[in-house]
Amino acid sequence: MSKANNNLFAYPKYWAECYGRAKFLPMSQAEMDTLGWDSCDIIIVSGDAYVDHPSFGMAVIGRFLESQGFRVGIIAQPDWNDPEAFKVLGEPNLFFGITAGNMDSMINRYTADKKIRNDDAYTPQGVAGKRPDRAVIVYTQKCREAYPNIPTVIGGIEASLRRIAQYDYWSDEVRRSVLVDSAADILLYGNAERAMAEIAHQVSLGRAIKELTDIPGTAIIRNKIPQGWTEVDSTRIDWPSDKTLMQDLGQSNPYEYTAPNEEIDSNKETVPNKETVPNENKDPASKSCQSRQQGTPSDTLPTEFVPIKIVPMPLMGKAGLENKTTVIRLPSFEKIKGDTALYAHASRILHLESNPHNARVLVQKHGGKEVWVNTPPIPLETSEIDGVFDLEYERVPHPAYGTTPADANIPAYEMIRFSVNIMRGCFGGCTFCSITEHEGRVIQSRSQESVIKEIEDMRDKVPGFTGTVSDLGGPTSNMYHLNCKDDEIQKNCRKLSCVYPVICKNLITDHSQTTQLYRKARAVKGVKRVAIASGLRYDLAVVDPEYVKELVTHHVGGYLKIAPEHSEKNTLDKMMKPEMDSYNEFKNMFERFSKEAGKKQYLIPYFIAAHPGCDDTDMLNLALWLKHNKFRLDQVQNFYPSPMSLATAMYHSEKNPLHKVTYKSESVYTEKNLDRRRLHKGFLRYHDEKNWAMLRKALLEMGRAELIGDGPNQLIPAEVIAKRGRSKKRYQATKKTKRK
Repeated sequence: MSKANNNLFAYPKYWAECYGRAKFLPMSQAEMDTLGWDSCDIIIVSGDAYVDHPSFGMAVIGRFLESQGFRVGIIAQPDWNDPEAFKVLGEPNLFFGITAGNMDSMINRYTADKKIRNDDAYTPQGVAGKRPDRAVIVYTQKCREAYPNIPTVIGGIEASLRRIAQYDYWSDEVRRSVLVDSAADILLYGNAERAMAEIAHQVSLGRAIKELTDIPGTAIIRNKIPQGWTEVDSTRIDWPSDKTLMQDLGQSNPYEYTAPNEEIDSNKETVPNKETVPNENKDPASKSCQSRQQGTPSDTLPTEFVPIKIVPMPLMGKAGLENKTTVIRLPSFEKIKGDTALYAHASRILHLESNPHNARVLVQKHGGKEVWVNTPPIPLETSEIDGVFDLEYERVPHPAYGTTPADANIPAYEMIRFSVNIMRGCFGGCTFCSITEHEGRVIQSRSQESVIKEIEDMRDKVPGFTGTVSDLGGPTSNMYHLNCKDDEIQKNCRKLSCVYPVICKNLITDHSQTTQLYRKARAVKGVKRVAIASGLRYDLAVVDPEYVKELVTHHVGGYLKIAPEHSEKNTLDKMMKPEMDSYNEFKNMFERFSKEAGKKQYLIPYFIAAHPGCDDTDMLNLALWLKHNKFRLDQVQNFYPSPMSLATAMYHSEKNPLHKVTYKSESVYTEKNLDRRRLHKGFLRYHDEKNWAMLRKALLEMGRAELIGDGPNQLIPAEVIAKRGRSKKRYQATKKTKRK
């Protein structure tokens, strides 16, 4: 049984702790020589430049492993066309840890319109093209080529969001789990300190990674469902009624339905023993729950399977199953690749199994392989997350990029150089966001003492600090220390959001800890100003006016970013975002407290165009709302279908996984045509002359010609008639000048 729920810092230190702390984790053999190392125990390969700062994942994991006694090296942004680039630190003693970096490599390189970006914020000088597409797969394959016998551990957000079969926006198809495509030994998802500590210590004791099968927050390849487990069959969405289902199973007790013995051919899909499959020919769709492609090409496979108990999903609630020994079988990769409704169903199941306290193991067949996804990692306690952030970081880029941060010029670092992360996780559940899928819904907060210590460390250590803390935040700045009032309720909850459609009555909404932290941060010697630049959950903020007053009076530098995302209820419901009443309430508070503070301050709202569920009329109404409220947005975005999010499931399937999915369930309108997506984005910038021709055409097609003109209630001006190579207005102005 895994010990990955132990306190992070309770493991006995690995023997190499005698080497002490490295000023920077080495990126070259010369640095290793200086440290007196003959080898690295673990080598991290990353798509980002190495910045020794707790906002960069490789630094956090590297420093954490170092604190456990391991010698950790970094290969940052290697040339994937050069095999020698993966050998610069030699062969690691334990394993390679592989990540695409802080961002998904595809989102990092391509815009929502699938155009190649001109820069990369995580690269020195912002240079683009320093990491490959699908970096986790490429890096893993290259590490295998360099050292075939060294285990590979993949993690980070790219691996995390591809742990099962997922829709891939860039190829417009469902792709296999990245664990299968990369052929890595194990995948870590979410914040990985617990799993990484367990793997590192177990491997250091001589255990093979393939023996580590039950670590929370990991995914592995298995040959079959082990003995002692009950499988919940979730491979279909067209089950008959419970009564009919029991009759069809032909058994007095439906929970005694067992898996058939199967003939194994390591080169083919497995063949069920037809005599033992109940009612095989009654429903062709039922074959998805009967046929089991168990096994992978392996000389250790048994010739037949031990029968296991299988419970059809509609009967799961009546079976009294033990979560710890229950595995839910998702529809196979092959099934969801060709059936979008099944894809939406699988997405719904994944998200319902995201609470680490009650989640069940998931399994999904990929050809002859079983991707086994263990339950999510147990969130870190405050003392543990403090321990991670209290590790000694240099807080600057590695000297290989230049002697000063200015020489390195890594844009992402410049953005967070003077910021402090105070928490992890988000219980908002916004369907378009991947934070929940990666970090979870349970908020993991640092202590006030740990945060203040980091501010002081930043003040004393980081070149160029002038007294301004650029941000105290996290995924959402005002969820600090907000969690469920009752541990037992939280352990049993399966809600997708704690704040939608309304704020849960069991959620703590008292922002006093955040308010106290702000006051303590402002009082730190040498600190002149503390800004809040992270996103703000305004529907939570309005519940605590004292917090809003504190924020507006002391922490807004003229502008505050918030994200209503849309104005129309139909679209907001698909986003799991509150209606505009909450925004208006916050806006009134913001303006009142700004006035009381004698400050002229403004809200900067963010909106998303072309989100699933949003049609042309919704975008037009949003444009009219923007004009009525005198907003002229400079930065706008189209919906970006990131892997594994619920909104991406809507985009691909045109089904709504927020509710039970069937072939007849709610359809979701989704704009996929790139030209129409550009139109939706154009509505957000109705004031931009470049969009007027496109918007005029659309308004005429929509029968809304009355919105074209120069009146206060009209959206865009009428078309200017050209005359003698000049516009009509310019021509008339010229005539008036000549008359004078």
